[in-house]
This record gives sequence, C-alpha cells and structure tokens, in this order.
Amino acid sequence: MQIEQPYELVLFGGLGDLALRKLFPALYLLELDKRLPEGRIIAIGRKALKLEAVIATVKKAVFSHVQSTYQEDDCWQRFADRLSYVCLDAQQPKAYQALAKNLEESCPNRLFYLATASSLYADIVSNLHINQLIQASSKVILEKPIGHDLASAKDINKSVAEYFDETQIYRIDHYLGKETVQNLMVLRFANFIFESQWNQKYIDHIQISISESLGVEKRAGFYEQVGAFRDMMQNHLLQLLCIVAMEPPAKMEPDAVRDEKVKVIKALRPIVGQDILDKVIRGQYNKGVSEGKPVPKYRDEDGVDEHSQTETFVAMKVEIENWRWAGVPFYLRTGKRLAERACEIVVQFKEIPHSIFSMQDKKTMANKLIFRLQPDEGIRLQLCEKKVGSGMKIRPMTLSLNPDDQSSDIMKSQVGSESKNKTVRVPEAYERLLFDALASNPTLFLRDDELMEAWDWVDPILAAWQESESAPESYTAGTWGPAAATLLLAKDGRLWNENN
Repeated sequence: MQIEQPYELVLFGGLGDLALRKLFPALYLLELDKRLPEGRIIAIGRKALKLEAVIATVKKAVFSHVQSTYQEDDCWQRFADRLSYVCLDAQQPKAYQALAKNLEESCPNRLFYLATASSLYADIVSNLHINQLIQASSKVILEKPIGHDLASAKDINKSVAEYFDETQIYRIDHYLGKETVQNLMVLRFANFIFESQWNQKYIDHIQISISESLGVEKRAGFYEQVGAFRDMMQNHLLQLLCIVAMEPPAKMEPDAVRDEKVKVIKALRPIVGQDILDKVIRGQYNKGVSEGKPVPKYRDEDGVDEHSQTETFVAMKVEIENWRWAGVPFYLRTGKRLAERACEIVVQFKEIPHSIFSMQDKKTMANKLIFRLQPDEGIRLQLCEKKVGSGMKIRPMTLSLNPDDQSSDIMKSQVGSESKNKTVRVPEAYERLLFDALASNPTLFLRDDELMEAWDWVDPILAAWQESESAPESYTAGTWGPAAATLLLAKDGRLWNENN
C-alpha cells in the first residue's frame, strides 16, 4: 500500500524521549522503504535551537536505535531534507503563528502528533483551532495514557472532540502495531484448528506479561504521576487481552474490529471491594542486581519522592463474563526492574483427562501457545513427543513460527535464489502505526468508547489505592516481583510462565 497525498506531520514533543527513541527512527525506516510520499516533518519544542542542531540530535537518536544494517547516508539525507523545527510554548496561543508560517496554506494530509503529557492536549488543540491550523481533513494522534482517571479522560476527550471528529482522532497504543499481535488475529481467525478450541472448554488459563529490566531511568517525573497501572495495565495489557479474547469480527474493518474489543471490556467482571485485595497485587522495587549490576531502590532514583507510594509492579487476576471465557482466568502482570525484558501472551490449554503414558510432571506437558512480542517476536506451540530411545518416554517439544524465518521464505519466493541470504525486515510497531495514520486507517487505534470503558473498569481499583494506607509490597530488583504475585497463581494451583 502506498500513500499518494502529500503530508505534513507536526510533532509536538518533537525532541522528547518518545520522539527520539521511537518516532523518528520509525519515520526514518519508512523513508528507507520508500513508503513516505512527498511531505514534511515539523518538530515542535520549547528550546530555541537552530535547525542544524535539531537535525544532528535527531540523527544521533535515529542511528542509536536503528540497526547498522539500515543506516544509509543517502536515505538519511533524504529524511533530513524533510525535517524542520519550530520553537513555541504549546500553552500560548500567539506562539502558534510561528507554526502557521511553516505550514502550507492547504494540505490534504496534515497530522498533529501529541507526544506530550495528556494534560496539554486541550490547550494544544484549542490553540491550533484559534490559529486556524485545523483543516477538514486534518488528523490528531494522541499518546497514552489519556488522563489519569475516568473523569480526566472524559474532559480531555471532550476538549479534543470540540475540534476533531471521532474519525479524525487516532489514540495510539503501540503494542497493537507489533507483528505478533496481528499474527495472533490471523492465527485465530484464519485457522479453524485454533479458533475451534479458543474457549473455556479447552483453555485452562491465559497469562499476559510485560516485564522490563530497566528502572524509571530519566522518566521519574512522569512515572511518579502515573505508576505501572496507568502506564501499562490500563492500556497495553487490556488491549492485548482484548485481542486475545475478542469474538471474530464480521469483517476486517476498523469499526467491526473495535466493536468486538469494546464488548470484551464491557464483559470484564468488576474488581471492587475485597476483590481488590485478593486479585490485584502492587509492588515497588527495592535495591538489587539487574543485568549483573547493582541498582538502587525506586525511592532512591533521581526525581522520586523518598516516601513514594507509586507502584512499579502490578499483577491481576481478571475474569470475563461471557460464554466463551466463563471460568477461564486471565493473569496480567507488568513491572520495572524485573528479571528480564519480555512481553508474552501464554495460552495454557487444559491437561489431558487421562494419560496412558508415564509422565514425571503432567503440568509441564500441558500444551501451550506462546506469543512473544519482545525482545524477539515469534510464536511457539508446545506439544508432547516421544523421547528418542527405547520405551515410551514423553518429553515436551516446541514448534516455532518466527517472523524472520517467514519473511525470509517470502523473499525467496518473490525474487528467487539470488536473495538466499536476504530477509524482509519486520516493521517496528510505531513504523506500522504511523503509516496507518498517514493512510487514514484507524483499525489499530482506540475508539473513544473503548478508552472510556477501560477507564471505567480500572477506576475503582485506583480509587481504592488512593484511599488505602497500605504501601506497595517491596520486591528485590532483578527478580520476578513480589511474593504475593506468585501466590496469586499458586492459590489457584498455577505458576507464572518464566525462564522459557
């Protein structure tokens, strides 16, 4: 798919952490693949800088986050020629005249990307309107988390909706842009062998984990206000849950897909009262060893309150009240300073009702379908096979579906034996989503009702924590989190899928 219309991408927070780590590298890779049409990228920042200094900063960031294989001087020069920079205070209406001078009088594909704190969204869209910079075809991309609770999310949504129609608003969750997440949908809905068993009759439970080995790094100011629950659970993990649990949409169209995701959130059993204590675990990392180096506790990180109650870890037991998933628990967890960086969805099938073979540990022999989203994307199916040798000893074996292997096969079939050593690059999540936004394809972006239903479901948990005097449970950095998270599954006779 190619985009024909010229574009203007106005990037607020243009020299921020997200822009430098994710957005500019993704845009550069689109340039590398020659998927960007004619157009311009206008970075917005508060510092008065010369364009040469901005370009140097962006180049350093891009080449720090893009594999050396894809670092091409000709491509970079083409990309640099697209860049411009405007210094302005996003909260001052008159400052936007500087931006107006840098925009075309009319652009059929103008995008405003708000890579800032969501508290600035209302001011930005209002000031864009005051300066007549929003056109009928303009779009706005909103980064998560949008608000800090249901009430603030409603206020922000209302403010943005004053100037942008819902069809023009793209609420981004980059996990939905990952290749393996979309492959999950294909695996389910294009293969009867899986979809026919995708229910409470055959599945014992499902685990969704997003773990990070890093601490808060330079984001303490942001993290102190947000915490692990708002930063990861309310959006990324709930979105992955929706993709796993949704019913097949009638068509592969934006609203058909999003309708089914909303139904999942509406079917979530509320977690209130005593259930918050029984089914939700929050933790905060203590000092320990991470990646072979000693690291401080969260409260000793730069910019963190020494008495902080901010959670850096959350684990939950979630249940969906519908026919497909009745009785199937979903275990969700996320945290910083954990044993390793990973993102996995583990679909644990039920054990066989009776084994005719001698098994040392039946639980390790249960079939698992594992979707790994990071750091190495891929899908593995754990089965049982006979161990080579005499007798009928059983052992687990794994079938692997790796995107790199698959793309390599595609390349060979398309261009012949001359490309035996080449592979097709798997697009990064932001790369895919930025292209979709430029192409006006909202399928992988959140709709307003989806956002509000998610906030409505998590609000009682956040409110209970706010009122509680109990502190998050401490856990040692470099481990898999607090002991209570292990107990959350152990009391159900289950274990987290770790070290696989």
